[in-house]
Amino acid sequence: MTDRKRLTSSAGAPVGDNQNSLSVGPRGPLLLEDIHLIEKNAQFNRERIPERVVHAKGAGAYGYLEITADVTKYTKAALFSEIGKRTEAFLRFSTVAGEKGSTDSARDPRGFAIKLYTEDGNYDIVGNNTPIFFIRDGLKFPDFIRTQKRDPQTNLKNPTAMWDFWSLSPESLHQVTILFSDRGTPRSFRHMNGYSSHAFSWINMEGERFWVKYHFKTKQGIQNFTREEALEVGGKDPDHATRDLYEAIGRGDFPRWRACVQIMPMEDADDYHVNPFDLTKVWPHGDYPLIEFGELVLDRNPDNYFQDVEQAAFEPSNIVPGIGFSPDKMLQARLFAYPDTHRYRLGANYATLPVNSPHATESQNYHRDGAMRFDGNGGPSVNYEPNSFGGPVEDAKFKHEAYNFEIDGIAERYDHREGNDDFTQAGNLFRLMTEDQQERLIDNLADSMKTVAREIQLRQIRHFSRADAHYGEGVARALGINLAEIAETEDVDAAPTGVSG
Repeated sequence: MTDRKRLTSSAGAPVGDNQNSLSVGPRGPLLLEDIHLIEKNAQFNRERIPERVVHAKGAGAYGYLEITADVTKYTKAALFSEIGKRTEAFLRFSTVAGEKGSTDSARDPRGFAIKLYTEDGNYDIVGNNTPIFFIRDGLKFPDFIRTQKRDPQTNLKNPTAMWDFWSLSPESLHQVTILFSDRGTPRSFRHMNGYSSHAFSWINMEGERFWVKYHFKTKQGIQNFTREEALEVGGKDPDHATRDLYEAIGRGDFPRWRACVQIMPMEDADDYHVNPFDLTKVWPHGDYPLIEFGELVLDRNPDNYFQDVEQAAFEPSNIVPGIGFSPDKMLQARLFAYPDTHRYRLGANYATLPVNSPHATESQNYHRDGAMRFDGNGGPSVNYEPNSFGGPVEDAKFKHEAYNFEIDGIAERYDHREGNDDFTQAGNLFRLMTEDQQERLIDNLADSMKTVAREIQLRQIRHFSRADAHYGEGVARALGINLAEIAETEDVDAAPTGVSG
């Protein structure tokens, strides 16, 4: 093997593991002392100005979530407290990798971010139109996104970078299969589902915890473009999805989604056949069926795009009483990364902007000063705690709600690929497709991979074949690769290798 340069921190310290976050036990949670994770994400969050690093191109609207079924035995969150209750909402849809001027029809996941203005503060559900993602550890997020952005030398999109990363990261296969299927090019924001993707927790009045995943099922029906249709509409009207959402709401054709949840009893997570906190995996509906609890409706366009849509700041760290996190390693990293990004992009006082501030309650804290402070800055009130002058105080009843369950394990950088099956669910998805859908998937993959080096093509085809033999055979045939060549080629370890010697 050719000698490789040693990966280091910004201060020159060698990095021993660039694949796995430092966690308590294999499932987490993560430790703040993982300085490599913090440095890597903090640096990544500051790479682009002024638009978002990811999800730069988007559209948004106001609406509401109306509760239609009783779920109070699972959660005490006030927004779910009674049937018929409505909570004001703001939604932002987006593509992931493109710049602000990119096309709405790009083959890309779609962001599906919801801000609920509850009486207990803002609750954000920051997800996508897919129930999974390409990676399971937030340490790899900057690496992954850079492969989707422009090449540092040519400033062009680089399929080699994408497929090199994916072929070396087999956990991406499930999401890659979705991305290159028909679902990779939704016809509009109205005609796609939304998912929390991550597992969260609901806590009821008795303190019982349940693991949950949100699903928002479009009532407009799923509609997708073929690759040829997406290319055509992208050339004629690159803002077609933004236009479609704005015009539909403007004419009173309000988009609607069924709000559903999967609920897993807390004890099931210990011996479930997959890690339920792995963002590359789904919970099969046969095990945990969808429970419909509400309807999400969009009924008002913003008056000013920049004020509301561009300055909207969603963060999965915004939760309310009755809601908690999970040990999902991607979620744990996002709890830091999202608010940190907003503080950089919008400034320290981003949460006081009208679209981000609570609408149904008032925030009470000791945050002061900083750029663009416009809300009175606390006036003459005291700016420290504890104090003797009537300032806001803690409420002990909320002290342990987010994490009141036992965790244990040795702090270590656990190999997230060890013992993990990254192929079965991708194969199951492929086998669920009709023959026509499989053919379009294979054609889309071959079109994307056709300029990539043969070594990378072979490595990726082996992943397809491990998911389903016909899957791998189809892509190989579309690329003009003889199956014997795949069999004769030595299988390359997908896990990256370290410094030689």
